[in-house]
Amino acid sequence: ISADKTSWKPSTQLERSTTYKLSAEAKDSDGRVAHENASFTTVSPANSFIGNFTPDDGTTVGVGMPVSINFDKAITNKAAVQKGIKVSTTSGQEVACHWFNANRMDCRPQDYWKEGSTVTLKLALDGVEGAEGVYGVQQKTVTFKIGRNQISYVDAKTKQMKVTQDGKVVRTIPISAGSPENKTYQGIMVMSEKFKETRMNGATVGFTDDDGKGEYDIKDVPHAIRLSSSGTFIHGNYWGAKSIFGSVNTSHGCVGLQDAKGANDPNTPGAWFYNNSIIGDVVVVENTGDKTIAPDNGLNGWNMNWTQWKAGSAV
Repeated sequence: ISADKTSWKPSTQLERSTTYKLSAEAKDSDGRVAHENASFTTVSPANSFIGNFTPDDGTTVGVGMPVSINFDKAITNKAAVQKGIKVSTTSGQEVACHWFNANRMDCRPQDYWKEGSTVTLKLALDGVEGAEGVYGVQQKTVTFKIGRNQISYVDAKTKQMKVTQDGKVVRTIPISAGSPENKTYQGIMVMSEKFKETRMNGATVGFTDDDGKGEYDIKDVPHAIRLSSSGTFIHGNYWGAKSIFGSVNTSHGCVGLQDAKGANDPNTPGAWFYNNSIIGDVVVVENTGDKTIAPDNGLNGWNMNWTQWKAGSAV
């Protein structure tokens, strides 16, 4: 950390084409705590490309988790690159891939993955020309497991969330969704990141006041689970009165669950949901009156039907 404590730098050179995740916690003289989470990816050499993929090798994920590959260079030879990528599953489900743009391709089956199955991603991209003079350098096999089938249904009208496992309701939790002025997106959303505590600043997602400052800036939001790239989360809320949950929609577009400051009370609904959720679990949001979330806003390709999905394949 620099002498004036305003910046930091690594003690060794960073690896090329690698994603780094940063989790920071700050405390002031009054003992108030702030949290920040961020990530960045370093570039590969100019004449090569790599695909940063999710989920990670050896992980267990929810039934909605697509294989999502983000290439660090624009791919113009999409068919050649797609032929070098194979995704298969022990369930025997057919898997199809869809290009959202020149840098991103996601792969999924027609319906959610079968619980308990194992999915294999094979990248045979070493030497594949992805664009003129730009070649792949990856040769690897990744496997991940599909956990139990957990799908949660958020109803913004009744302000309740039904958490189901294998089709059976295991818990009903009162929620507070987006207010009438800031409705929550509708549709099928997949959990992509989990933070025990994180900062949420309205300015980063377009909610600013007349001075250009964020309409809200909460430095210790508990039990936050990301549902979209644009800032939709399902998270704990300790600042709202307990009476709002199940009765009134008050948020700027997130789904809030009653929780405690500091994220250390395991008995709150926010903590229970966080502790019983894994990356790749599905949250279906209904009756908000807003538009359906874009399929490429997060890991949300399930909002396309199978015909539309397959139409985005290059092979």
